[in-house]
Amino acid sequence: MTESAPIEHIETYHARFGRQRPVIAIVGVNSGTELTDYVIPYSVLKRAAIGEVIAVATGAGKMTMRPALQIRPQASIADFDTRFPDGADYIVVPAVVHRDDPVLLSWIKQQAAKGGTLVSICDGALVLASSGVLDGHRATAHWATAGYRRKTYPKVHWVGDRRYVADGRIVSSAGISAAIPTSLALVEAIAGRDRAAAVAIEIGAPDWSPAHDSDRFTPKFGRNLSAFAATLYFNGWFHPSQSIGVVVTPGVDEIAVALTADAYSRTGRAHAYALSSSPAPVTTLHGLSLLPDRTGLRSVTRVVPIGPGKPALTLDHVLGEIARLYGKQTAYGVALDFEYPNFHG
Repeated sequence: MTESAPIEHIETYHARFGRQRPVIAIVGVNSGTELTDYVIPYSVLKRAAIGEVIAVATGAGKMTMRPALQIRPQASIADFDTRFPDGADYIVVPAVVHRDDPVLLSWIKQQAAKGGTLVSICDGALVLASSGVLDGHRATAHWATAGYRRKTYPKVHWVGDRRYVADGRIVSSAGISAAIPTSLALVEAIAGRDRAAAVAIEIGAPDWSPAHDSDRFTPKFGRNLSAFAATLYFNGWFHPSQSIGVVVTPGVDEIAVALTADAYSRTGRAHAYALSSSPAPVTTLHGLSLLPDRTGLRSVTRVVPIGPGKPALTLDHVLGEIARLYGKQTAYGVALDFEYPNFHG
C-alpha cells in the first residue's frame, strides 16, 4: 500500500562500542552500482567530517558504476569486517544492478543484526526489501518502481510524497536526487542541525526537508510523456550517441563529477567517460579513487570541464547545457529520471 507520512526525523546518533565517532559504510556491488546514489552520501558525509566514512564493495577490484564511470573502492566487505567486527553504525545502500546479490544481502542482514542503521538511496530500498529487513517498516524509493514494490514486497509499508522516510533504524530515500537531502538529514542526526546547515550551505543545498510531490514525475499524456519518450526511445533511434569527456583532475569534487556524468548518460544522446591526461587513478576531493576511461581530447566527441561552483547546483547547470545541446524535452526527461523537483519542462 501507499500512505502519507509524518514529518521525518532520523534518530539521533548514540555512540556504540566506545567509538569516538560513527563508522559509516557506503556499500555497492562491483558489477554495477548507481553512481550518484553511491558518491553523494560518501561526499556529503566526508565533507561533514563527523565519522569514519568508507567506500565499500562486495569484492576486491574496481566497481563499474551505472550509468557511467568506474571507482576503486576503499575496502571489500571482507576487509571491512576484519577491521570492524562489531559492524558499522550506518550502512548506506544505493541502487545496484543485481539487487539479489547473495553476498550483499547476507552482509546487510548481518549488519542489521549488529544494530547498524540502514540507509537506502533510491532503489537501494529494493535491496533492503529483498533482504527482508524492511518487512513491517515504512519506506520509499524511486517513483518508477512504486507499482513493482507494492506487488513484490507487500509486507513493506510503502510511502509516497517524501524525499526520505525514517522508521527507527531504517531510513530510505526517493529517487536519485534525494541523496542530497537524505545525506544532510543524516549529518543532522549525527552531529546536529547547525553542522548540517553549514554543510548544506557549503554545497549549495540549504533545504533538506522531506516534503516532496512524487506524483508529478509519473508519466502522463499531455504532461511529461514526450520527455520520457525522448530520453528512452527517440533520441537513441534518431541520433548517434556522443562520447562526453568529463574532465577529472586530482581534487575534483566527486558530487559534481557524479551529477555531470550521470545526467549526460541519461539523455539517450550521449555517454559520459572520465577523461584524464593519463590512465592513472585520480583521487577526488574527499579521497575516492576514480579510474579514467579515456585519455586525450581526441578520444571523445565533447569535453565537459567541472566548474568551480557549489556542487549541489551542478545538476541545474548540466540540465541547462543538455537543454541547449539536445533540447528542453531531453533535459526534462533527465530531470524526471533524477526525480529532481527544481527543473520544469
